[in-house]
Amino acid sequence: MADEWWRGAAIYQVYLRSFADGNGDGIGDLAGLRTRLPYLAELGVDAIWLNPWYPSPMADGGYDVADYRAIDPAFGTLAEAEAYIAEAHALNIRTIIDIVPNHGSDQQDWFVQALQAGPGSPERSRFIFRAGRGDQPPNDWQSIFAGPAWTQVPDGEWYLHLFAPEQPDFNWRNPEVVEEFHDILRFWLDRGVDGIRIDSAAVLFKDLDSVEESYTDHDEVHDVYREWRHITDSYDGRFLVGEMWMPDQERFALYLRPDEMHTAFNFDFLSRPWEAAELRASIDLTLQTHIPIGAPPTWVLSNHDVTRPVTKYGRPDTSFSHQDRKHGMHTDLALGERRARAAALLAMALPGAVYVYQGEELGLPEVEDLPNELLQDPIFARSHGTDRGRDGCRVPLPW
Repeated sequence: MADEWWRGAAIYQVYLRSFADGNGDGIGDLAGLRTRLPYLAELGVDAIWLNPWYPSPMADGGYDVADYRAIDPAFGTLAEAEAYIAEAHALNIRTIIDIVPNHGSDQQDWFVQALQAGPGSPERSRFIFRAGRGDQPPNDWQSIFAGPAWTQVPDGEWYLHLFAPEQPDFNWRNPEVVEEFHDILRFWLDRGVDGIRIDSAAVLFKDLDSVEESYTDHDEVHDVYREWRHITDSYDGRFLVGEMWMPDQERFALYLRPDEMHTAFNFDFLSRPWEAAELRASIDLTLQTHIPIGAPPTWVLSNHDVTRPVTKYGRPDTSFSHQDRKHGMHTDLALGERRARAAALLAMALPGAVYVYQGEELGLPEVEDLPNELLQDPIFARSHGTDRGRDGCRVPLPW
């Protein structure tokens, strides 16, 4: 069907800060992206997925959003974003944007108000604040970025952040949060955005009384995406794609029911080692998961969070892990380039949509020799340097 273009699309991911600099200040921006639209059209892409372009203190590469209805001044203006969307449409290129529902920025107005209002206030109920256990946090949960998942504020309460302390988690059991994101969806769909990529889609709800960390894939989350689907389907040709790292394929498939997300990233394929049996098993599993529910598969080899394929496939153990980002690992880049090229041909031949991360078409390797003082990923600092983080796949493209 013409309005289901996303079923077989080739989608190019742009990490805006490092894609193309249009004003000479050393930071990628909308001006740079607009000048490169003919290049992307020549590549034959159907859509561009943009990582967060909102105002942000950049504690986590823009995933700490301070204002969901504006553009970071380093990237341009809202008027420039609207011009970019129109120019891309003129070249038959659609736009997918990131929306980050699990957490905002500690500099967002809502969170500033929550700190000022104090314990028990309606402002604090938009986030997850709790009293501690004496001088200890409410529980022993650990951040996905390493270190404690709780930070204490001056009045003694603690707030939850599954990621960095600068990224306080929203309370999705608060109707204000639900309605706020409905309005954010409509804001961007009204401006011509064609798709929404949902960051950390499975972790919105938390069971803080659980002894074990309990924040992934609670059943309540499906009600959120049923409402998002209803909003998205009220616009022609728009779609949702979810980011869920989930090993249970039956649970994964629940997000792709006809009244929830249209598609989701297939990280199982990305995570497999370079072995024919492993890749075949992933393909079979993916098709078995998607075909019965009528959802199109997606094929992904890299993105802004993982080691670039040329480097990953040039190592003895090619299964993905953040912990493979260490100095001194042996990498055969010539071997990795051959394998990455073959993997790309395989992915593009499979039924469904394919996502290509910027620079993947050039066979770029991971940049592994960045000096420590230049590393910006909070994973590096919070792991005390044991994990070098994701900066090596986010460096500027060599135009």
